[in-house]
Amino acid sequence: MTRAGALRALGMACALALPLALAVGAERASAEDAPAWAYDLASDLMSPFCPGRTISDCPSPQAASLKAWIVVQAAAGRSREDVEEELYDRYGDVILAAPRSEGFGATAYWIPVAVFLAGGALVAWFLRRSTVRTASPAPRLDPEVERKLDEVLGSREVDPR
Repeated sequence: MTRAGALRALGMACALALPLALAVGAERASAEDAPAWAYDLASDLMSPFCPGRTISDCPSPQAASLKAWIVVQAAAGRSREDVEEELYDRYGDVILAAPRSEGFGATAYWIPVAVFLAGGALVAWFLRRSTVRTASPAPRLDPEVERKLDEVLGSREVDPR
């Protein structure tokens, strides 16, 4: 590799490492000044970069820079609500740990309740049906068959013991 190529590669490496170094430096510098809610917020919100993980638990560099951004915003004096609103505007409902209880998100809360009530009604109906015995009338035989049966049974002597 030529000297110009080596300098160009070094310049590219510095250009790529600079934003990460600034984010880490800003996080360290403002970590002392940041309110505790900044770290709680990073633990409460889901990461848009690692599905199923919070921002604090996500190992990606994007999540680390997002966490650093939250800490910097807190150290700058912004309120938790402002930072949350900006994150909701930027990433949408993906960062919510639980669906909102309004609009379509309310179905996530009502469907389990409806299924539980329907299952209870089904169990109650089944138990009631299986425990209630109805008296059914004896089946009627043909009159000729009844007469012959009486003759046969009547002609036999029944032992009274």
